[in-house]
Parts: sequence; C-alpha cells; structure tokens
Amino acid sequence: MRSVHDALTGEIFEEYAVLSVDELSRLCAVDRAYIVELVEEGVLSVAAVEAEQWRFAGTALRRARTALRLQRDLEINLPGVALVLQLMEELAALRRELQLGRR
Repeated sequence: MRSVHDALTGEIFEEYAVLSVDELSRLCAVDRAYIVELVEEGVLSVAAVEAEQWRFAGTALRRARTALRLQRDLEINLPGVALVLQLMEELAALRRELQLGRR
C-alpha cells in the first residue's frame, strides 16, 4: 500500500490512498475535531478501522475540502453540507447517464 507522502509528491491523489484522521485534518488544514464532526454528520464515511483509528479513502480528501468550502464560503451548517454534497453527487450521476445516452 502506498503512503500518503508517496501519493502527494506531484501525482494526482489516488482513490486507493488511505488516510488517517490526523492526515486528513492536516491536508485540509482543520482540527481533528472537524473531521470527527464530518463523520458524525454523515459527510464523510470511515473506510476502515485499524488499531482503533479511523481510515478514509483518498476520495474523502476532496469531499472534506468541498464541505469546508461550502461551510466557509456559503455559511452552510453541517447538516446542510451533507445534503448539498448528496445532491451534487446525484446531479453528477445524472449527467453521466445523459452522456452515456448520447453516445
């Protein structure tokens, strides 16, 4: 398995990268407590639990950063952020379906 350092040395952050709570909070420049809040509100999903530590898929980094921007820029509370992210994902899925239908 690749380390976070390997994944961040100029390559696109890959989905199979695995992040701890501390790594994710450092990459997002937020407190560890904020990541815990995102999990509690359903914004982030824990991919695995190893040695009593949460582990997140690499995609959690993009999702956490998007949540942070929504909260900071639009002043949306965490339940609202969870809803917005869900709607954004549904919209993206519908757009993919439309693109496949046009081919």
